[in-house]
Amino acid sequence: MAVAASASIPVRSIVRGLQLGLILTALSCAEPTASYQPSGSPAVTELREQNYSYSINAADRAVYVRFTSVRSDGGETVHAFMRRMFESADSAGARRLVLDLRSVSGGDAFLLVPLLKGVIARERFLRHGGLLVLVGRDSFSPAQNAATLLRQYANPTFVY
Repeated sequence: MAVAASASIPVRSIVRGLQLGLILTALSCAEPTASYQPSGSPAVTELREQNYSYSINAADRAVYVRFTSVRSDGGETVHAFMRRMFESADSAGARRLVLDLRSVSGGDAFLLVPLLKGVIARERFLRHGGLLVLVGRDSFSPAQNAATLLRQYANPTFVY
């Protein structure tokens, strides 16, 4: 018995569904990212010289996140860092996320899952101009993987 051409599902739709299923499976295995909890405390500005750091500009309502490597450095894990960064961004009412991947020299791309989950969970970062991703010649594989996933699911503006 032949199936009518109009009833068949395009291969592209099937592949896209499988990709989304795999990403959601990976996201479900990662440590949960913090959700918004209003706070009366002022925005925290943090800048550390390590594999990752962030600062919040309260006047621009923007959070700037910089990765030099995507690996836990023996201190704070990437998951804990991302949770803390998103909590600070939420409490400051940040409307824009600037993600600097220009100096990522290596690491484990799987550790960027909490970043992707955090961005997708916050509609304000999904809007046009809500997510800026800085990439450059020194952006290696974890940065490229993050940029690709963000491009697929988060509508970022790339700056080279």
